[in-house]
Parts: sequence; structure tokens; C-alpha cells
Amino acid sequence: MTNQPTPSAAPSGHPRRRRIARTLGAAAIGLAAAAAALGAGELAAYAVGARSAPVIAVGSAAIDLTPTPLKEYAVRTFGTHDKAVLLGGIYLTMALLAALAGLLAVRRPLAGAAVFGAFGGLGAWAALSRPGAAAADCAPSLVAGLVGAATVLILARLQRRTTPAPPPAAEEREPAEGLEPAEQRTTDPAPAPAPIGRRTVLTATAATFATGALAGVGGRVLTDRRFDVTAARDAVRLPAPTRPLPPLPAAVHPNVPGLSPFTTPNADFYRVDTALTLPRIDPRDWALRIHGLVDHPQSITFDQLLREPLEELDHTLSCVSNEVGGPYVGTTRWLGAALPALLRRAGVRAGADQLVGRSQDGMTIGTPLESVLDGRRALLAVAMNGEALPVAHGFPCRSVVPGFYGYTSATKWLVELEVTTFAAFDPYWVRRGWDRTGTVRTASRIEVPAPFAKVPAGDVDVAGTAWATHRGVAAVEVRVDGGPWQQADLAADAGPDLWRQWSYRWAGAPPGTHRIEVRATDAAGAVQPEQRAAPFPAGATGWHSTVVTVT
Repeated sequence: MTNQPTPSAAPSGHPRRRRIARTLGAAAIGLAAAAAALGAGELAAYAVGARSAPVIAVGSAAIDLTPTPLKEYAVRTFGTHDKAVLLGGIYLTMALLAALAGLLAVRRPLAGAAVFGAFGGLGAWAALSRPGAAAADCAPSLVAGLVGAATVLILARLQRRTTPAPPPAAEEREPAEGLEPAEQRTTDPAPAPAPIGRRTVLTATAATFATGALAGVGGRVLTDRRFDVTAARDAVRLPAPTRPLPPLPAAVHPNVPGLSPFTTPNADFYRVDTALTLPRIDPRDWALRIHGLVDHPQSITFDQLLREPLEELDHTLSCVSNEVGGPYVGTTRWLGAALPALLRRAGVRAGADQLVGRSQDGMTIGTPLESVLDGRRALLAVAMNGEALPVAHGFPCRSVVPGFYGYTSATKWLVELEVTTFAAFDPYWVRRGWDRTGTVRTASRIEVPAPFAKVPAGDVDVAGTAWATHRGVAAVEVRVDGGPWQQADLAADAGPDLWRQWSYRWAGAPPGTHRIEVRATDAAGAVQPEQRAAPFPAGATGWHSTVVTVT
């Protein structure tokens, strides 16, 4: 008996590794197709506008559909980064769906393509759901869906060709009995496409992904450049106010290191809104429409607005989403036209009780009309702190009405004012359950020492800020470790529409961990309530506190 060599068995891991490689390759195909889709969508948005880009359109619709408690959680948890988190979540969801589409396309091409078609349809619906949308706004999403579907089909076809069909058995290759070779050739099936190497598919996938990513970034840059209004903003020449306010006295700000400046620099002024991409409005194209329950509807251009008698207003603006002790509050010197004068010129009709501002991006803000006309200095602002409004804060025009949170008084990118009634229309935030009026609640916060700070024993400076907009702050009190309340020293009072800063010398602070609390009393004698309430639906309440360690 002769010894025959035993063929060595292939390693058992090879088939498993090949399956994993093919699965990863299919997922990569889906991701590459998604990159191509988004790149095409961004390029198409160049012709329409940044807010029509697929991800922006879907994200904006998601903001509108998000329940109020979830929105509040996002603002509370992520602060001003909430939009970045939302967009990151959309991109992550898209990546997972794209990978699934790639896996489907390798086995069922039409199913994989359908995933991208569905994404394109969702984006088109989202774009058309935006206030003021035009039919063209859905084009970028439809383009993205078509490009994604076509790309995943092409790449999946290449992937399938990397696995050649098994060769026919030997007996199948023998000529059929009774047929001449020529006759046999005429009955053979058409030859299958020649297989291609995996490296070719990998190269095609990587090239598609890189091209799509480059198109996406390039499209966004081109769109931003096309609609950029920086030069138009820089060209604005602000007229001098008819009655300039004197500079704020130095006494409004206690000399305590670490305390916020009394006037908030524009770059540090808080921003809370729903805009995923900033509206960019060329002031040469801007006009404000005043209509509704008025005798004389009007349309005012930006040049006409600048020719109005402009007034200055020192005012502290705060956001209703601000938690106790939170950062969403700032003080600036606004410049603008008197809103009450413009409304009286239009002729407000009897029975009107609400003024609705509409933003260029569709946001609606409702303000009690009687408060706009009661003598307070409400403005159509065109500047803050001596310069034209930054784009992020409403350029070229926004409304400012003292005494109210921003969600009922401060319409950024303002393009329309409608005089109406509360019974006839619910603005954006009211439809989501927020209080209809939005009167600012009395608030105070400790800024010095910082939370969990370590301070040396002895005399410790405690300082902060309090506000009760349009009522004013009459007193601030501080207590340590639940002891008796002590009067803080108030800085100079610059007016009821501004916050008031305060300081307190904590004498002989002993070593250990201590809790400091603060409360304010407004000019009407109402003491800030102790009971904590969340911002929803009418603004947060409660005493702010901080914990420090005295060493």
C-alpha cells in the first residue's frame, strides 16, 4: 500500500474572516454612498440656500417635532452646544442606516437603494414643512436621494463581482451527446462578467467616500460664501441717536475680581434659538411688513428704518430657559427705532391685544400689545454696543421689549409684524405649552466665589448679579449655612430695565465647607421665592446657592 500525501485542510478561520471582510465592505459601500449623497445635496443647496441642505432641513424639522421636555433637557444638559449634539445625532443615525443600506444592497440591490430614496423623501418633506418654503427647497434632498441610490447600486454590483460563480462540474462541460461542437457552442449561456479584485472595489469605495466628503465640505463653503452678508453688514453706517444716553457710571460695577462685566460684550452675549443655520439677510433686500389689525399697513426698508429717529436703550435680556443661577442673560446698549411710534403711525385698531413678530426663518414671537404701548422703550433694534447687530443676534433688525423673556419679546431676523389677538393666533412657543405672557421673574446669582472654589480663611468677597427687568432690584440678601440673612451692598442703580450687581464681605469665614445662598427683592417689594421651579412653562424660580471650601 503506497502512502498518499494528505491534503492540508484550509484554516478554519478563513471563511469566517472572509465573511467579516465582506460584511465590512458592504457597510463601507453604504457609508460611501451616504457621503456621495450628502455631497450632492450640499452642492445643490448652493443654488437654493443653506437651510435647504438635507441634514439642516431634517434637523430643523426635528427641532419643531421634539417634545418640550426633551428640548429643555437638551438645553439644560448641552447648553449652547445643543445644536451640535442634534446634528451629530443625525449624522450618526444616517451612518447606521447607510451601513444597513450597503448590507442590503449587496444581497437585494433595490432594497438598499430604497433606503436612500426614503432619506431623500424625508429630507424633501422636511424642507417643504418649513415656514415660507418654496418648491425648490426640496431639490437638494431629492438630488441626495437619487445620487445615494445610484451610488449604492453601482458599488454593490462591483462588490458582487468579487466572488466569481463556481465553475461547472466536469460532466457539465462535456459536449452533449449527438451534438457537434459548433452546435454545442450555440447552446452555451452567455459568459458571466469577469470577476474583479477586492482591491478595485476598496479603491472605488474609498474614492467615492473621499469625493462625497470633499463635495459636502466644498458645497457648504460655497453656499456660505454665496450668502455671506459680512460685507453688507460692515457697510452699514449707523446714524447717531437723536437722544444719546450718557455712559454708564463706573459705580454700576463692584470692583470684585471674577464678577461679570456690567455690559456684556457682543461676543459673549448668549444665543438660544432654533436656527441650525443662521439666516443671512442683505439689508438692501430687507423690508419689514407691518399689517394685521391696523388702519395703514406699511412696508419699511432698511434705509427708511435708519432714517427714523433712533433711540438708545440699556437693557438686560434673559432667556426663559435659564436655570436658577444660569448664564443665559446679558446686558447691552441697543440702538433702534421706537416701536410704539411705528405702530401708532400704522393705526392700531380697537380689540388688538397681541403683536406677533415673524423671523425670516419662520419663528413667531408674541408680545402683549398693551405692554409695547404703555410707555416702555420698545425698539426695532439695528445695533448693540455701538455696532450693527451681529448675524447671530438678528442682523439686520430685531425687536426688543423690556420686561419680558426673549421668547415673547425679542424676534431676531425680523421681517414681519402682525397686530392681532391672542385668541386668533398662538406663537411658536405658546403652541408648545409655554406661558403666553413671559414676564421676567426676579432672579439673582452668585458669581464670586465660583462653585466648589477653595478660598483662604478670613474675610471673603461674595458678589453677583440680580435682575427683575422693568421692575428693578431694591435689595439683595446673602446668608451662609442657613444663618440669618445679611444685606448685600448694591452697586449704583442704572435703571429698572437693567440688572444690578451686588457684593458682600463675609467676615471671618471659618475653615470648612460652607453653603452660600442669595435672594433678591424687586422694586415693588416682592421677595424672590425660595421654592424651586423649572424653567418650563414660565421661567425658573428659587434661591441660587453655591458651595465653597474655606482653607
